[in-house]
Amino acid sequence: EEALSLGSRKRVGEAGGSSGGRSPLIPLKMPKCVFSCSQQRGDDVLNCDNEGQGRKKDGQSRSPSSSQLIYSILDIPPWYLCILMGIQHFLTALGGLVAIPLILAKDLCLQHDPLTQSYLISTIFFVSGICTLLQVFFGVRLPILQGGTFAFVAPSLSMLSLPAWKCPEWTFNASLVNTSSPEFTEEWQKRIRELQGAIMVASCVQMLVGFSGLIGFLMRFIGPLTITPTITLVALPLFDSAGDSAGVHWGVAATTIFLIVLFSQYLKNVGIPVPVYGGKKCHTSKFHLFQVFPVLLALCLSWLLCFVLTITNALPTAPTAYGHLSRTDTKGNVLSQAPWFRFPYPGQWGVPTISLAGVFGIIAGVISSMVESVGDYYACARLVGAPPPPRHAVNRGIGIEGLGCLLAGAWGTGNGTTSYSENIGALGITRVGSRMVMVAAGCLLLLMGVFGKIGAAFATIPTPVIGGMFLVMFGVITAVGISNLQYVDMNSSRNLFIFGFSIYCGLAIPNWVNKNPERLHTGILQLDQVIQVLLTTGMFVGGFLGFFLDNTIPGSPEERGLRAWHQVQEPQETAATLQVYGLPCLPCGPAARTRHLPFWPRLEAGEAPPAGSQLAGLCPDSRGDTPKAAGATKL
Repeated sequence: EEALSLGSRKRVGEAGGSSGGRSPLIPLKMPKCVFSCSQQRGDDVLNCDNEGQGRKKDGQSRSPSSSQLIYSILDIPPWYLCILMGIQHFLTALGGLVAIPLILAKDLCLQHDPLTQSYLISTIFFVSGICTLLQVFFGVRLPILQGGTFAFVAPSLSMLSLPAWKCPEWTFNASLVNTSSPEFTEEWQKRIRELQGAIMVASCVQMLVGFSGLIGFLMRFIGPLTITPTITLVALPLFDSAGDSAGVHWGVAATTIFLIVLFSQYLKNVGIPVPVYGGKKCHTSKFHLFQVFPVLLALCLSWLLCFVLTITNALPTAPTAYGHLSRTDTKGNVLSQAPWFRFPYPGQWGVPTISLAGVFGIIAGVISSMVESVGDYYACARLVGAPPPPRHAVNRGIGIEGLGCLLAGAWGTGNGTTSYSENIGALGITRVGSRMVMVAAGCLLLLMGVFGKIGAAFATIPTPVIGGMFLVMFGVITAVGISNLQYVDMNSSRNLFIFGFSIYCGLAIPNWVNKNPERLHTGILQLDQVIQVLLTTGMFVGGFLGFFLDNTIPGSPEERGLRAWHQVQEPQETAATLQVYGLPCLPCGPAARTRHLPFWPRLEAGEAPPAGSQLAGLCPDSRGDTPKAAGATKL
C-alpha cells in the first residue's frame, strides 16, 4: 500500500506540473482483479479476487494462518462452494428450526398428527428463507441466518396453558383422534391463529423500536460489560438441552464432536489435491476441504454411521432402550406422509385472532430477542472480518427482524424469527464469512419449505448427531462473548464484580423461576406472563444487570472499556463501512432528505464511495455533492 501510495503521489505531481495543476486519473498497471487488503496479527495479506468472483490463488489464500478468513464478507466464492456451504448453515440451524414446531405440537393438540407437524416444519423453513434474504440484502447486511426463536416458545406455552386454550382430553388419545375431521382441524387451527395474532401485534413493536432508531440510541449506553453477559448467556443456559440431545447416545455424539474438532482444528491446513483446468491445460491445486466444510463433513459421516448401525440392527429397536433415537428410521413416518410439493402461503390456517394476554407475553419475548440480536450483530461482524455495525445498520437489522416476525405470524409458523447464534458459531469454525453463502442458505431454506419430502428427509438426522454439533457450536459462541472483555480493565474490582454477578444471576435466577413458577403470581395474568418470560431468559437477566450496573457504578471510560469499545464499535460512516452496510442498488440520496432517517446509511463529509462500487456516482456526501469521477476517490 505504501509503495502504491508513494508512486501515485509522484505521478500525480508530475502530471500536475504538465497539465495546469489538474489531477487526472492515473493509469496504474494493476491486474484486472479486486484487491482486498487486511492485516491479521501483524501479517499483511493481499487477497486477489479474480474479476470479482472471490477466487483465491490455488483455491486458498497464500498464508493460511489460524486467524485468517478464507472468504471475507464481500468475497464471492464459486457457486458450487456457496451451495455446499449454504447446506452446512442449513444443517447447523436444522435442530432449532425443527425443534420449535415439535415443542409446540403438544399444546397445539397435534401430538398425534405428524403430517401437520411436517407442514409447520416446512412453513418455518420457508419463512426463515424469506427473512434471511431480507436481512442479508436490506437489514444489517451481515451473513446471519434468520430462524425461529426460543424466546417466543415460553410465552406461547404460557398462553396455550390458559384454561380457555387447554387441549380437550380426547385429543391426547390417539384412538379418538381423526386428523381429517373438521372438529379436530378447528381445535388446533384456532390455537395457532391465536398465536399468529399475538406475534403479528408484537412484531409491530419491534419494527417501531428498530426503524425509529431507539436501539441505536440505547447503543450509546451499551458497552463490553453489557454485551459480554448477553452473548455468553445465549449459549451457557443451553448446556442442558445440548447435553440431553447428545446423551441419547454419547458414542454417536462423541464421534460427531471428534470429527468436527479433527477437521476444523487439526486438519485445517491440509490441502486436498483437486484437478483444475486453466490456461488451456489441466493441473492440480490444493483445496482446504476440512477447513471449509468441517461441520458438513462431520454431520454426513456421523449420519452415515447411524445409518449403518441401523440397517445392521446394532442400535436397539425398543423405543425405551438407550440409544434408540440414534436410529435413522425413528422419524420415517414424517418422510412417508409428507407430500412432494406444498407451497406455504399467508393465512393458510385462517384469519388470525388477538388476545391481550398473548400480546403481552410475546412482547416480553421480543425484548429478549432484540437484546440477543444486537449482541449477535457484533459477534458476527467480529468473526467475518467486517467493520462493527454502525447504528443505522443495527436499526435496520432490528426493524427487519420485526418485519420477519410479522411475516412469520402471517404465514402461521407459530413462532417469530431472530438471528441464529449457532450459525455465528459456524462462521467462527469454518472462517467463511461471505455474504453470498448466506444468500445460498436462504434460497435453500425456501426450497426446503416447498419440497416437503426433502425437508422431511433432513428432519431425520439422529438426535445425538445434532447434540454433538451443538456442544461445539455453543462453546464457540460462549468464547466469542467472553472475548469482548479484552476492551475492559479486568484488574478492576468493579469490572470483576459486574461481570461475575451478571453471569451468575443469569444462570441462577432463571433456574429458580423455572422450578418455582407459582411464586410469581401477582393476580394479573398478563403481568405474570411478562415477569416469568423475562426472568426465565438468562441473556435478558445477565444483560440487564450488566447494563444497569455498568451505567450506575462509578468508573472511568478507560476502566469500563468504553473508549476503546467506542473506537471499535462506532466507526465513522466511511466509504469502507458503507460498502459493507450500505443498501444495495439504492442511492443514498441528498443529506437533506435522508439525514433524519435513523436507518438510512450516509457518508461523512469528504468521503466518497469506493471506486468501481455500485455506490460510486450514486451517493452524495453530506454536502449533497456527487463525486465527479472514480479517480477522485482514495485508492
